[in-house]
Amino acid sequence: MTTGPGLRRFVRGAPAAPAGPAAAAAAPPGGRRAAAACEMCAAEIPADHGHLADLERSALLCACRACYLLFTHARAGRGRYRAVPDRWLADPGHPLSAAEWDQLQIPVGLAFFLRDSRRGGVAGFYPSPAGVTESRLDLTAWDRLAADHPLLQAAEPDVEAVLICKSGEAVEHFLVPVDACYELAGRMRLLWQGFDGGAEARVSMDEFLGRVRSRARPAHDPPPARLAAGRPGQPGQPGQPGPPGQPGHGAGG
Repeated sequence: MTTGPGLRRFVRGAPAAPAGPAAAAAAPPGGRRAAAACEMCAAEIPADHGHLADLERSALLCACRACYLLFTHARAGRGRYRAVPDRWLADPGHPLSAAEWDQLQIPVGLAFFLRDSRRGGVAGFYPSPAGVTESRLDLTAWDRLAADHPLLQAAEPDVEAVLICKSGEAVEHFLVPVDACYELAGRMRLLWQGFDGGAEARVSMDEFLGRVRSRARPAHDPPPARLAAGRPGQPGQPGQPGPPGQPGHGAGG
């Protein structure tokens, strides 16, 4: 991912150049992608690498394992950089209702919500014909919903988000890494057409949600460790997950 101005570069009026997973979608068929490099130390990194949140620039940085681990501690780098945890959670025991979704006053059926520690409050982001639209939320309404739905307040500020999607009367909500939100924003910026997004954007969104559902674990289960090479759970690559709400000590770049 690039070091551009974070999620807000996808908001209306921002440059259209995609980053991260969206850049892959924009590459010519059969084209070669340059090897990814750690944006802290320039070491070459695999495609499945970790990210750091740069809180001063509201941006994501690609990171190698060593740099990622360095910033799993909140005070590292004077608090400017934070490792993005690889936590994907669902809470089917506390489903949101359609009426509760309506309290958030989001005009479409999908949005993600991020608590910003520096600006304060919670912001919602959702796809629209003008790009990704930001909506500052009524924090009282958000806290009222969070009292009945613990997952809404479980996301770590700046590095995790709550993704909520509504289809008919069914409402699903997940806790996801913030880099997943960058991916969704990039997909929508790249593919959205017309007023309702078009068929290609809807297919891409369905694929994204399918991956979220497949990765999300029940909120009461401990999250898996994120490893530097390969996927979580591969033998021969030990890693220890951190406590709930903290990046895993086995997370990698």
